[in-house]
Order: sequence, then C-alpha cells, then structure tokens
Amino acid sequence: MPSYPHHLTGDGPLNPFPGIKVLERRIGREIPHRLGSNEGLDMPHRALREHFGDAVAEHVYCYGDAEALGVRQRLSAQQGIPLDHLLVDAGADSLIALALRTTCTPGDTVVSTAGTYPTFGYFAQGQGCRLVEPGYIEAPGLLAPDLEALAAAAHQESAQLVYLANPDNPSGHLHSDSAILKLRDALPDTCWLLLDEAYGDFRDDANNDFAAKTLPGVIRLRTLSKAHGLAGLRIGYAIADPDVLALMMKVRIHYAVSTFTQAAAEVVLDHPAEIHQHIAEVKARREQLAAHFQALGADVLPSATNFIGIRLPTAELAEQVNRELLEAGRLIARPAHPALGHVLRITAVADALEPGQLAILEQAIKENA
Repeated sequence: MPSYPHHLTGDGPLNPFPGIKVLERRIGREIPHRLGSNEGLDMPHRALREHFGDAVAEHVYCYGDAEALGVRQRLSAQQGIPLDHLLVDAGADSLIALALRTTCTPGDTVVSTAGTYPTFGYFAQGQGCRLVEPGYIEAPGLLAPDLEALAAAAHQESAQLVYLANPDNPSGHLHSDSAILKLRDALPDTCWLLLDEAYGDFRDDANNDFAAKTLPGVIRLRTLSKAHGLAGLRIGYAIADPDVLALMMKVRIHYAVSTFTQAAAEVVLDHPAEIHQHIAEVKARREQLAAHFQALGADVLPSATNFIGIRLPTAELAEQVNRELLEAGRLIARPAHPALGHVLRITAVADALEPGQLAILEQAIKENA
C-alpha cells in the first residue's frame, strides 16, 4: 500500500474550524444564534442585493459547509459511490494540489507524461517534487500517454506518485478501464496513482460499475466544470478510500468551496436531464467538428472529451496558426510543452462551428495536406 508523509500519520493536524454545518451535524440540531462567528453576518449588502438579488446575497454571509454534505449526497445517489468515499474541493486543480500535499514531500519523485495537463507538473514542482516525464506514444491516428513507460519510470525512479489524465488532455485519448487496472497493478506497491477523470463525462464507453469503484492506491479526481458548466465557481470531487480522504482533510483548506458554489452545484445536480442533454450536444458537436476538419485533410485525433485535437506537420506551423487566430480574436489552445507543440486543441462549442470562424486554420490545413 502506498505510504503517507510521516507528519500526517499521527493524530494531527486537526481542523481548528470545522464550521457551523459540521457542528450542527455533530450535536444533531440546528444552531440558530451565531454569536461567536466573525463573518460579516450583519452586513446589509444593499449593493449586492440590488445587483444580484436577495437569493444570491443570502449565500454570501457564512463560510461554506466544510464537508459539502449536500453535494456529496447527490453525487453518491446519482453515481452509486459511497458517501464516505467522496471529498469535495475547489475544482480538479485544487484536488491535484491537495492530493500532492497528502502523498508527497519535497524531494519525492513523481511521474507524468511529457505534455499532459501541465497544472500537475506546476503543483508538483511547486511542492519541491522531482518531476519525471516519459513521452507520449505517437503514431498515425494515435497520441496517447504510454502506460508501460509510466510504470517503468515509477520503478526506475522509485516514484511516490504517478499522474494520469484519462481521458487525456490535450490529446483526447481514452485508455480502457482494463488498461487502468493493469497500470495500477504494474506500479510499485508503494506508489500512488492520481487518476484525473475531469473529462470522463464525455466518454462513450462509461462503465457505471467501474466509474463508481474505489481502487486501492488510487485517488480519482472529477470536476463539475465541464459537463456541469460550473468552471467559474470552482468545484470538483475526489473518490478514494475513506482513510485516504481523512488524510486529505487534514491538509485541506477549511472552506475552499463557498456557500454559493455548493448551493449552485446542488441545483445543477438536481436537474440531471439538463446535464445529460448538454453532454449529448457536446458529443454531437465534437463529431461534427472532427468530421469537418477530416474532410479538409487534417490529422484529427480521436477524442473522448469536449474538444478535438488536430496534429499539424510542425510546431512552427501550429505556433503560427495559433498566433494568427489569437490576433483575429479567436482563442484556441496550443500545449506549452515542446513535445506537443505541433498540436492544436479546439473546444466543441457552437461558436467553433460557425462558418469562417476557423478559416485561418482551415487554410493552413489545405495548404499542408
């Protein structure tokens, strides 16, 4: 079983401010009079109410529920995940940082694919970890994290943690559930697997039983930013064994998820039909966008996400196209890592399908097909 940093294995540290919602659950009744709270409980918020309305203003007075019980209850019921296997935090990015704080100390080695979601490396290096980056597997119709290389690097470098985005960002590649289990088995027993499933809602082969599983030695991360449209409010969740989540709670910011964010997430989760419709529409646009560029002769990568990746012949051409599109007021994405400088990523929003919107890219593809 992977280990934890020594400073987290004792009784502490303990959260000194559990919050009123947690306290109410502990004593089994409501606490109507908040006489010891130092929030701005008596702020009239006249300007805020005039701008946003009373309903919004009522959510801003107090710190959020530190345990995000309402959100966790909905996720548990909808996905079949035990309640105590869920932890809610301020988006998948915050959860990446939280997982690193829980499992690693400065000097530990961590492994991820060169060019994958760069926030992992950003946080890992910021924590003083040593980052090892095996390359992608690249072939016709394929740009994928190399699971065998990740496992080999974990053994060779005595890694404390391996990070994998599945589906991958920015390639869009999806590894099967069986491949994920095989990777976990191939890693050292003492190595964690941090499995970032931020785009998992858009995969076509989702196995509900596997999606709800808690895997030993694995911390799974998901977000409400993509399929649920709440990126600006910052909320996501981790799935892991309760003892893992208990350690994560030791180093978590007490009130990382605001009262308003939790309330908004509960409303969205209470309307699953809208979520499912959005996912279906995104998938349809993704396939339409892919077909459009394939017809122009582009090397479009298979995607299980809400975007498509287009592989251009050179990094120089990709940089030129990206720059010209930006100058024309059209923001797409080009990975910063030099290993993937030849890839452009386009989100499957309706705006991307407007005729002429991506004419600069279309012309470059025609000229280099």
